[in-house]
Amino acid sequence: MGDKLKIKISIADRVYPLNIDPSQEEGLRKAAKNIEKVIKQFEQNYAVRDKQDVLAMCALQFAAQTEQHTINNSGEVEEATKKLEDLTALLDDHLKNNVH
Repeated sequence: MGDKLKIKISIADRVYPLNIDPSQEEGLRKAAKNIEKVIKQFEQNYAVRDKQDVLAMCALQFAAQTEQHTINNSGEVEEATKKLEDLTALLDDHLKNNVH
């Protein structure tokens, strides 16, 4: 259970050695791959002076996606809560009207 896995993740031409739980490996490798993909897109589409600018834009993009996902989920939860409240009210009315 305490066994850590030593991996190396490459981001923006730098290698980062990490000690992680084995269950985290797939997620970390996918995240690094996504970061590299976004870096390449920014470098191809914009005049970028250095990796710091690209990494800042990557961080902003991923943070914005996370925040938007949170906002979208919040709206869905509120909608589901409202529907559940409406259903509960209908059931309460039905039970009250059918009690003899």
